[in-house]
Amino acid sequence: MKNPVKILLSVKEFDIPYNRLDVWITEAIKVSSIAKQELNHSNLSLSRSRVKKLIEGNNIKIDGVEVTDPSFKIKNNEFITIQFPPPDDAIPLPEKIDLEILYEDKHIIILNKQAGIVVHPAPGSPNGTLVNALLNHCGKSLEGIGGVKRPGIVHRLDKNTSGVMVVAKTENAHFNLCKTFSNHDLDRRYEAIVWGQPKDIGVIEKNIGRSPYNRKKMAISIRGKIAKTKWKVIDIYAPLGSLIECKLETGRTHQIRVHLSDIGHSVIGDDLYGKPLSEKRLKNYSYKAKIQVIKSFKRQALHATKLSFSHPITNKYLEFTSPLPKEMIDLIEILKNKKLILIFSFKNLLKTLYISKTGAIN
Repeated sequence: MKNPVKILLSVKEFDIPYNRLDVWITEAIKVSSIAKQELNHSNLSLSRSRVKKLIEGNNIKIDGVEVTDPSFKIKNNEFITIQFPPPDDAIPLPEKIDLEILYEDKHIIILNKQAGIVVHPAPGSPNGTLVNALLNHCGKSLEGIGGVKRPGIVHRLDKNTSGVMVVAKTENAHFNLCKTFSNHDLDRRYEAIVWGQPKDIGVIEKNIGRSPYNRKKMAISIRGKIAKTKWKVIDIYAPLGSLIECKLETGRTHQIRVHLSDIGHSVIGDDLYGKPLSEKRLKNYSYKAKIQVIKSFKRQALHATKLSFSHPITNKYLEFTSPLPKEMIDLIEILKNKKLILIFSFKNLLKTLYISKTGAIN
């Protein structure tokens, strides 16, 4: 556990036109070179809401006396001590799990997450998560960063979604990245293989909230949060499916999956929101047979292909990409190829065997 950080401020040294305690501390930190140096050295950040929590948590003293009222009026000759409590030990334990690292420095780490791994511990997934792997990779320095149960986590990808993710390694990086995501000052692109053939380009602006009928699902709801997804078609595999690119303008839970399902082109392999094509509409028997195999795809065909943003500390522009994983490429080949025998394997999901024209099944 890290030692607590203390900062001492003398009221009379600062020309700040406020005497309310939480406001004064917030402004003093902005102009105190010593305080900023100590915060940067300890990878800490201090917003007004954080100051308020510190005050209410008995971490602020005025002339040696604890003050717990954020609206307390300070005087010109007083000394204020700010004590940052050490972060709680992380509940998740380190586990040796392979990580595909695209980039890493002392502030952030960029990962290519694999499908099938949960980002952080939750009911039903207490271990074997990305957080467990990160704790093993980063060591004790990650413990408590941004929270005890989800150290370093700034955003999530669903268990069966793969692709690019950023993780914070310091408090400062976590604080700034959270602001970046909250303000939507970044570019997130996904590629999805969907059922059917959507129009070439489009925008979905429909609020998303928790489903009143199934607490595990999200749903279109006028009472939900604003959600906006842009998409464009990359390739069409008529008549069964298409490859599309989605750009997130907001970041709601299951946003792409819910929006695409709502317009009738759900992500292939999505057990929660999926709506496969109706076989009754297909006259060709080989298409009907192919649908049965495609339905066996054991993950949602959704991949985070691109993440670009400004570095949370250096402000340098960063861009990271990840190509489609092999199983999604295999799925595309199945959708594209008309002279194909499909062999389903419970272990390997989908395997393909090409045959000659003379032995082709039409």
